[in-house]
Amino acid sequence: MKDIILVTGASSGFGLLASKALAHAGHTVYASMRETEGRNAPQVASVLAYAKEHGVDLRTVELDVAAQGSADAAIAKLVADHGRLDVVVHNAGHMSFGPAEAFTPEQFAQLYDINVLSTQRVNRAALPQLRRQGRGLVLWVTSSSARGGTPPYLAPYFAAKAAMDSLAVTYAGELARWGIETSIIVPGPFTKGTNHFVHAGKPADEARAAEYDLGPTAGMPDVALKGLASLEPEDADAGTVADAIVRVVDTPFGRRPFRVHIDPSQDGAEIVNGMADRVRAELLRRIGLADILQPRVIG
Repeated sequence: MKDIILVTGASSGFGLLASKALAHAGHTVYASMRETEGRNAPQVASVLAYAKEHGVDLRTVELDVAAQGSADAAIAKLVADHGRLDVVVHNAGHMSFGPAEAFTPEQFAQLYDINVLSTQRVNRAALPQLRRQGRGLVLWVTSSSARGGTPPYLAPYFAAKAAMDSLAVTYAGELARWGIETSIIVPGPFTKGTNHFVHAGKPADEARAAEYDLGPTAGMPDVALKGLASLEPEDADAGTVADAIVRVVDTPFGRRPFRVHIDPSQDGAEIVNGMADRVRAELLRRIGLADILQPRVIG
């Protein structure tokens, strides 16, 4: 069955790759992004040209995840066009790189807004429709950094992704009885194939950052980045994240995996998440909520 799918942060990276892959799988996909008539107008044209060339149902929609009104309008358009919304893919996010102390509190808040509060805005716009339907899938693209090995100089991003993952886990239980399924995609540190590292934010306090460049931590950023890159196999392909998203969407309702890791570098997140998810399941059973480990079939 063809699904109506919204992908956030789809101007590039995992979001764009997933949008194309889902469209090729036969779904109607809205690759959402902000400034569709401004900065991202060329990307909109590129997406539409791609859809025409390949004969797939891939569209774009204006959605600034930093604005509730924009999220509301995007969801309203999809529902007006199709009468339903089947899948929401939370992918929008931004990375930062630099010593934690040199980022201002406002920068931390901004990273949290982009990576975490954005999902809350989209959920508040989309979940009433999914609950009315009694069926849907919320798919979260988090990061192995939430529980895997965490090298230095990525603190604001790591903290935000950990919060996003925690939010996804809690939402899963709260939505299950409404017939809404949750899957969490956990990519590892892909250093090629996305713009995460290229476009990473930098500390606003350059003087404070310079102190780390001259002190006992001099050279640590290069070691961290080169070390991450060395763990990544030569054949690591960011497209495998998009492929995993397609497999989850195409899996029958009620049988989708709660969490899927795509981590060629094997940073340890799969081991830690496996234990954490088992502990969660056991607690829910002990307190009488075992049923929310699976989405309820309604109708």
